[in-house]
Amino acid sequence: MNSGTNPLAASLENYMLPCLNKEFLGVECPGCGLQRSVALLFQGEFAQAFVMYPAIYTLLLLFGFLIADQFFTFRHANKISIGLMATTVFLILTNFLLKFF
Repeated sequence: MNSGTNPLAASLENYMLPCLNKEFLGVECPGCGLQRSVALLFQGEFAQAFVMYPAIYTLLLLFGFLIADQFFTFRHANKISIGLMATTVFLILTNFLLKFF
């Protein structure tokens, strides 16, 4: 990833945690790519962020909805949060499995 001229992205790259699963076992974990995807979002590379970690946008929607649900009342909030969670888990597992092919 090229940090380019964005100082925030450059500073994020300096503090990224290594994947211990990848270092010790040589296999990426289901969360591999999340930190780099967030850094790409800060750089404005929205399509690249999705390619890096496809669940990034459903995760953002889920967290945003869960925070908003604390302050506002939504009809069917439980169904919405479960749907977002299921979609996020599906994307994470699908991305993880596709890395093996």
